[in-house]
Amino acid sequence: MVANGDEVPMSAETAPQGRDEEAVSRFVERFAAQLTEAGMQRMASRVFAALLASDSGSMTSAELAEQLRISPAAVSGAINYLAQASMVSREREPGSRRDRYVLHNELWYETFTRRDQLLTRWEGTLRDGAETLGQDTAAGTRVAETAAFFEFLQKEMHGMMGRWREHRAGLGLS
Repeated sequence: MVANGDEVPMSAETAPQGRDEEAVSRFVERFAAQLTEAGMQRMASRVFAALLASDSGSMTSAELAEQLRISPAAVSGAINYLAQASMVSREREPGSRRDRYVLHNELWYETFTRRDQLLTRWEGTLRDGAETLGQDTAAGTRVAETAAFFEFLQKEMHGMMGRWREHRAGLGLS
């Protein structure tokens, strides 16, 4: 929280009414551990989970460092990773030199859409590789099947994302 440009740490006085901050912290660490198991960097997982659990979806470096009990350098490294993955962005606080780190709107949709672009590149490379290896070889067949899998995955993802938008609208979330 910011009051008169000064950082105010999250405390029982500034926390949302009735929210158990210890339970929130356990949730953040639990989800961060699952993200880490899935391949995300550990510190980036913790910072992302903390941002996700914040009501505003944004925090300053000082707020993140205090909440997670990590150094500002660790926050900076995590933010760089998350920004490269287009999961967060930096925004300047009005009238301040401080940056706020903000989750993107439609975060999961954007994340999966970018994965789709990655799958397109992989599919093209794999198709070239299958041709190079020879369609009639075991390696060529295996690589061609992998390319076909990515092609299938992309088609399914496009349909799924359309269905998600419809479902989201039905929930009143859009």
